[in-house]
Amino acid sequence: MSQSHPYQPVLLRILHGVAAILTVLALISGFLIYNTYDKRWGSLSLPTPRDIQGIHGTIALAFLLFLPIFSLYSFHLGYRRLVQEQSLSQLKQLGKPVWWISIHRFANTLMLLAATFAVVTGRMMKEEWLPAGEIYHQWYLAHLMAWVCVLISLALHVLIGAKVGGVPLLVSMFSWKIRDGDTPPFWFQGIKIKHSDLILKVIEGVVIGGIIMAFILPVFNS
Repeated sequence: MSQSHPYQPVLLRILHGVAAILTVLALISGFLIYNTYDKRWGSLSLPTPRDIQGIHGTIALAFLLFLPIFSLYSFHLGYRRLVQEQSLSQLKQLGKPVWWISIHRFANTLMLLAATFAVVTGRMMKEEWLPAGEIYHQWYLAHLMAWVCVLISLALHVLIGAKVGGVPLLVSMFSWKIRDGDTPPFWFQGIKIKHSDLILKVIEGVVIGGIIMAFILPVFNS
C-alpha cells in the first residue's frame, strides 16, 4: 500500500475508535455540567439533558475501565508512537519531517497524561458539590484544568497528525480494510514487555500509577 494510503493495525483502530468516542463524549458532557452549574468564565445557551451528571459519570466510568487497556496497548505495542529519548534530540531538527513526527509523539503522550489527570481528579469529586453551588473545591478546579488539558491535547493530536500524515492518515484510522495476517491471533506480535527507554518507563509509571490511584483514592475520600 502506498504511503499516501497508510494502513493501521485493526487492534489500534478498534482501541483508538473507542478512545475517541469516549473522550469526545466526556468532553461534551463535562462542558454541559460546567455550563449548567458553574458559568463563571462564560456559558452558552444550550439544552442540558436531565441528570447530566449521571450521564457524565457513566461515560467517565467507562473511560476509566477502558484506559488501562488502551494504555497497556500504547506502551507495549504502540510505543513507537510515543515520546522516547531520541525524540528529544530530534527536536533540534526544527521544521524537518522528523521534527514533526517527534512533536506528534509528544502530542500522543500528552493525550495519555491528560486522560490520566482527568480520571484521577474526576474520581475525587462528589456529585453533590455542583448542585449545591460548591464550585470552589480544589478537586473540581483540578478537574476543570484536566478538561482543558484533554481538549488541548486532543486538538494537538488531530492537527499535528494531519500535518504529519495529512488527511490519508486521519482517514486510515477509520478504514474498514483488513490485511492478511491482521487477525486476533496475530494482534500481539511485536509486543515489547520491557522497555530500555528510560523516558518511556517513567511515563508509563506515571500513567499506570495514576490509573491505579483513580481506583483506590475514592475509597479514602468517602
